[in-house]
Amino acid sequence: MEGFSVWGVGKGCRAGCAAPFADGVSLLNRLFRMSSLPMSDSFPSHVATLLVLVDPIGILAIFLGLTAGRTAVVRRRVAIKGCVLATLILIAAAVGGGAFLDLVGIEIPAFRIAGGLMLLLVAQEMIFAKRTIRRGEHAQAMDKERGGEDEDSDPSVFPLAIPLIAGPGAITAVLLFSRESGGPLGLVWVIAAIVAVLAPTMVLLLAAGTVHRLMGKTLTLTLDRLLGIILGALAVQFILNGLREAFPL
Repeated sequence: MEGFSVWGVGKGCRAGCAAPFADGVSLLNRLFRMSSLPMSDSFPSHVATLLVLVDPIGILAIFLGLTAGRTAVVRRRVAIKGCVLATLILIAAAVGGGAFLDLVGIEIPAFRIAGGLMLLLVAQEMIFAKRTIRRGEHAQAMDKERGGEDEDSDPSVFPLAIPLIAGPGAITAVLLFSRESGGPLGLVWVIAAIVAVLAPTMVLLLAAGTVHRLMGKTLTLTLDRLLGIILGALAVQFILNGLREAFPL
């Protein structure tokens, strides 16, 4: 996955306020170079996969719907709390994921194939614009069950942190990354990839109203479809890698 087009995604979306993702990754690269920590070859791939699965652009409109009628202070608190909790959930999955898979006896090839198939289904929904609609309807239904019309209700944990940000696809990907990280140093880069995606996601949610107006519905749907194609390619690669390991020639 060397030279993956996550950098191109960052450049192409710069006019649409998606530059924080590329800036976040660049900042992490500089910090780790300063600390003399060798960069993992899989880091760009991990960032690209999580970026597509979290889908911050698709979450913007849903977030605005969940926080409609609330003050700017409450909206900021919901965005920060939701992103911090989602980050902790994904880090917990990364740290404990390998041990859990060992406990239930799942080997890397099987998990690669199963995870790839799941991500392929997510990509199909993104390409045909079904995922954002489904997530929005599901989030609104869950918020109403929690009393979404009440200003005191808090959607930051549920449904924002989980399942909208730290959803099944993102958790599955993090489990896969941690399983093949190869040790503590690799796990550090998995956690770095999580932070590189979730930190800019929080920035976008804090500026959700402005970003949503600047991008418009057409650009949002176009980016969703483009990211769906990228995710589909990544999913197929996961499946092929799993098949090669399970049935070596």
